Amino acid sequence: MLKLATKKNSATGRRQKTVNRAPKGPRRVILFNKPFDVLPQFTDEAGRKTLKDYISVTGVYAAGRLDRDSEGLLVLTNDGKLQAKLTQPQHKTGKVYLVQVEGIPDTEALEKLRHGITLNDGPTLPAGAELIAEPDWLWPRDPPIRERKAIPTSWIKITLYEGRNRQVRRMTAHVGFPTLRLIRYSLNNWNLDGLAPGEWKEVKYV
Repeated sequence: MLKLATKKNSATGRRQKTVNRAPKGPRRVILFNKPFDVLPQFTDEAGRKTLKDYISVTGVYAAGRLDRDSEGLLVLTNDGKLQAKLTQPQHKTGKVYLVQVEGIPDTEALEKLRHGITLNDGPTLPAGAELIAEPDWLWPRDPPIRERKAIPTSWIKITLYEGRNRQVRRMTAHVGFPTLRLIRYSLNNWNLDGLAPGEWKEVKYV
């Protein structure tokens, strides 16, 4: 039986479920395009949508979180070592997010994100941050975001090498541009290419 441990995240203060050893059977790695309003877990006492509504595989667990109101790539595995590599800050695994924000960030705001800012749980690591056009392959969100007619929106590509609770949202708000929509596009060497919302596929990892 796969044993689980909980480890306290020093940045968030939360306990996270981790797989504490290598799997007995073959390593399994699943890529899932998590839709909006789906919890990144398999059970929920409140009856909300979870991974169980989409993924039939058992014995795998999410490597890191992707909040209910965020979308995009979620990696699930039964391999504790891989889970640690993808989630623990010392490994500095890159995570790319496509972020729709309210307003149009100027150079000063982007530079603050790139050099690191101080949040209430301490300074962030330097991050990649650049303005981009809205991706032409992007699916519409259901429900749509709430836009204010008098305020334009724009998109930023943000690359993080750590993973704190709601970090991207807190970072963009800190520099004056609240996040309206958040999509994780890639993690490590995997990305969303070829996965529609709610779809998953199993991949090999050597």
